[in-house]
Amino acid sequence: MSGFLPFHADELTAQRQAGGGPAGAAIRERMPEQHRDFFAGLRYLPVGIVATDGWPAATMLTGDPGFIQSPDAATLRIELPPEPGDPTVAAITSGLDIGILGIDFATRRRNRANGRVSARDERALTVAVHQSFGNCPKYIQQRSVVALARPAGETDRLASLDARAQILISQADTFFVASRSRNRLEDNGGADISHRGGRPGFVRIAGDVLTIPDFRGNRYFNTLGNLLGEPRTALLFLDFEQGDLLHLQGEAEIDWSAAAGGEFPGAERLWRFHVARGWRRPAAVPLCWSFIEQAPSTARTGLWRPQKATA
Repeated sequence: MSGFLPFHADELTAQRQAGGGPAGAAIRERMPEQHRDFFAGLRYLPVGIVATDGWPAATMLTGDPGFIQSPDAATLRIELPPEPGDPTVAAITSGLDIGILGIDFATRRRNRANGRVSARDERALTVAVHQSFGNCPKYIQQRSVVALARPAGETDRLASLDARAQILISQADTFFVASRSRNRLEDNGGADISHRGGRPGFVRIAGDVLTIPDFRGNRYFNTLGNLLGEPRTALLFLDFEQGDLLHLQGEAEIDWSAAAGGEFPGAERLWRFHVARGWRRPAAVPLCWSFIEQAPSTARTGLWRPQKATA
């Protein structure tokens, strides 16, 4: 652990901008055994990459328990789906930065692993883990899951939000955000993917601009720190019943003002996402989740305050 720095320069700047970082940081260079066991028991795995064009991209990989293996404390091997059609999976090559979010909606547990793809073939990808850490269960809505095989639809390319995309976003209580550090940062930069949760409708839509409240969390500011240095990002929305995935790429901006946070009860600040492009993959996930209950932290948040009319 000698010389290991858990945060890069932009994350530290975001922590200062927000009034202070964490009291401590349980970010390791290697995965503890309980994290390795946790990954091995998962059936789904959100991942984010930095593609060769520099843009973050995200997807959700799935498989039977055991499709993720950890041969050692610094390695994850993830089986890939046999069918083509996922643009993010197609973009994964050896050498790319990757962020991994192990999340179990049933237990509301999550662990993160960031690193680099060390090998990729048709059957699997291997990740050299550089950062490993756990997150608290805040804002994770509890859901049960069952396998549900169904034929996947054709990938729809989007230049803007259509009505179907807007409906999914307006009803969402969960999404994932893939981000990246800017170029020429320290070795602790790279790719990241994180979870965001709130009450249904917590993402506000205005044309092709999404506004997202930022609630109090672990104060690591992995995502917002990345966005300070590199505004390009990707959002991934999941239809928990139908298995559809909506992937959006665009640029983000952060509003740190107290007035911005005051627009949404429970928020400390806001950030806005300007949609540039995206794609939809109908029935891409062969799983079906059933809602159980909101996280207690989610229940303490509110809804958007009515916007003032302008003359």
